[in-house]
Amino acid sequence: MAKTPLTFDGQAPDLEAVKRSRKWQSPSKFGKHVIELCSAADIVFIALHGKNGEDGSVQAAFDMLGIPYTGSGHLGAAMAMDKMITKMIVGPRGVRTPAFRRWEFIRGEGTKHTGKTDEMDRFIRSVCRQTAVPCVVKTPDGGSSVGVYIVHRKEDLANAVRECLSFGNAFMTEQYIDGREFTCGTLCGQALPSVEIVPKINFYDYSNKYKAGATEEICPGRVKPEIEKEMGMIALQVHEIMGLSTYSRCDFMIDREDKVWFIEVNTLPGMTQTSLVPQEAAAVGIGYEDLCEKIVEDGLKLRGKK
Repeated sequence: MAKTPLTFDGQAPDLEAVKRSRKWQSPSKFGKHVIELCSAADIVFIALHGKNGEDGSVQAAFDMLGIPYTGSGHLGAAMAMDKMITKMIVGPRGVRTPAFRRWEFIRGEGTKHTGKTDEMDRFIRSVCRQTAVPCVVKTPDGGSSVGVYIVHRKEDLANAVRECLSFGNAFMTEQYIDGREFTCGTLCGQALPSVEIVPKINFYDYSNKYKAGATEEICPGRVKPEIEKEMGMIALQVHEIMGLSTYSRCDFMIDREDKVWFIEVNTLPGMTQTSLVPQEAAAVGIGYEDLCEKIVEDGLKLRGKK
């Protein structure tokens, strides 16, 4: 019997529903026997995204247990996962990044479940009064563009803020850069060619990242050689400043005056064969298997068992 092809509906998964449906229940974030299996391995290839997987939590647990793994260590991963902390660290070091403001709503008893109180409404109105549009509203530690809203009209700002508050108390509003989206990876101390990201509609959100045919990805990106070089230098600079290891991928905007703006850094970029870093590596003759091998070899060099 033929298998039904997998499809993607454009919606981020409901992780809480996944947790509720688990056949096993445990206070640990790890599944049954995961730690035992990882302990038996020469090295664990980490290819997780979002909270727990990309924020240094898994890496810290492995460090405590003496389990070797690939990619960045727990401290660099934790700092880089927070977009505001990253900008506060790299901005003073000369990296051009959009201006931002941090906001935090202190929830009272009545806001814990419904999120719809006079107190929250007053807070949202205050944010709207003090924020110019266009702007970007985003959660500081989301992955895969979950919790990112580009606001062009003042009347849409309140809803974007409210949506961000569904992910947590803190969020950021950021200067909107009108331009083209690029990303540039680093691998073992070398910058890889950039990828120009051209979504067919909207921006490079969760749906456009994972829905087949929704986005055109051009590698190398269509920029002047000096702009390409600048992106690579910034990607390497951010990688070093944040204390990252082996590989990472920085996202950029290039405005209409060809100014390069650093947006964020990903410590665990996607690693399917069609993901961005594998595309960049392929552009310089590094095949998918060789790319994985390089990441493993560097991880063993950094943390391998003696």
